[in-house]
Amino acid sequence: MNNAVMIQGTASDVGKSLVVAGLCRAARRRELSVAPFKPQNLSNNAAVTADGGEIGRAQALQAVAAGLAPHTDMNPVLLKPEADAGLQVIVHGRRRTGAALADRERSGAELLAAVMESFERLRAAHDLVVVEGAGSPAEINLRARDIANMGFATRAEVPVVLVGDIERGGVIAQLVGTHAVLEPGDLQLVRGFIVNKFRGDPRLFDEGHDAIALRTGWRGLGVLPWYEDAWRLPSEDAVDPGKLERGAGFHVVCLELSRISNVDDLDPLASEPGVRLTMLGPGRPVPADADLVLIPGTKSTRGDLAFLREQGWDVDIVAHHRRGGAILGICGGYQMLGRVVADPEGIEGAPGETEGLGLLDVTTTMTPEKRLAETWAEHVATGARFQGYEIHVGRTMGPDLARPFARVIGEPEGAVSADGLVAGSYFHGLFREDAFRRAWLSERGVIPAACGHGATVESTLDGLADHIEEHCDVDGILALARS
Repeated sequence: MNNAVMIQGTASDVGKSLVVAGLCRAARRRELSVAPFKPQNLSNNAAVTADGGEIGRAQALQAVAAGLAPHTDMNPVLLKPEADAGLQVIVHGRRRTGAALADRERSGAELLAAVMESFERLRAAHDLVVVEGAGSPAEINLRARDIANMGFATRAEVPVVLVGDIERGGVIAQLVGTHAVLEPGDLQLVRGFIVNKFRGDPRLFDEGHDAIALRTGWRGLGVLPWYEDAWRLPSEDAVDPGKLERGAGFHVVCLELSRISNVDDLDPLASEPGVRLTMLGPGRPVPADADLVLIPGTKSTRGDLAFLREQGWDVDIVAHHRRGGAILGICGGYQMLGRVVADPEGIEGAPGETEGLGLLDVTTTMTPEKRLAETWAEHVATGARFQGYEIHVGRTMGPDLARPFARVIGEPEGAVSADGLVAGSYFHGLFREDAFRRAWLSERGVIPAACGHGATVESTLDGLADHIEEHCDVDGILALARS
């Protein structure tokens, strides 16, 4: 028994992550012990794991679908774009280097060894492992050093289901073209295909479906309609189009920074009926009716400070503050709110320092050590407790820390301005905690939703599994893992 099946895609963003999450939930409902796995991920949206590392946000959601706590084995290699310095390489949850590895052949072999180590642990511990590829196996220029798609599949001898995206057009060419360029050894591992993101009556695609099967010899495993509730789930990518402008009421405006990270911090707010969430793209001014401007996390604080100023948002934020508007900075956004961000060792790019927005009397110095922690804290203003996580470099000091945003085991965390309008915290994920979110919203005159965020995610995952069961041959897909 192989006890693993791999979902690959014809391109990035074809819906692989949601298909894997739905399959994990469907397998769990069959009383199988199932785990998600992605050999290599490229993402700035990370989650802190129970074993003290970090993995891609999508694998953390898939773990929830499988009924497991997120673990570094679920995403052993995570690549995080880092300003102009290259890539931050995370192996088994820990940062290995601040730049792309120079010796690609040697590093590829080392990374594949780390991938296989994690995969074998998961395979030994579970009835089923559902693997997610990255990008596309049709990128044949990368095949020699691939560890994310067919390079992994051939090494682990895992059968593959290929997902195409009909919404972007040309899905027949996507799937047939991938078949045309794959090497014979790789082709043998592809056992079927799924057409994803269909809108309308799927029967209208019957001829197209048959044409793909005829030209590839692959088995059609389903035509999957667009899943309307996908926006309710934590975002994998930097900005989910489904969350760009949603809801009505208390107006939260989040700046869409060029290197934005952990934007899923906003997902619980997006689900609140009394909150209007705007993801503000480049070139757009901060709207005058904003109640709260939120500066999110970023992989390059100084780089995105420059980007923020290029959009004129620094002027807008000062005007918003002058009108009595609230401002919240999370992680890198917190660092930007201070007087200076210094990077003497060039941790995020060229050494130097950048003037901050000056709305908090604090300064930040970047340090090589990366803090990874999931911790319970108490919000000072409301007394509500929440569990959040830190995932950052840099240390922040200054007088405004005397007015902390939260307390952790009695110790201050974050800062609040003297007028109470500006706050900063290193904590991601704080809005997931229902008690805190409700207390925070109630303070602002918003009536919070009766349903908690965790319950919403669970019901949405159940709906996703129902959706995949209805339109795909789930039993056929899971049977491939026993082939």
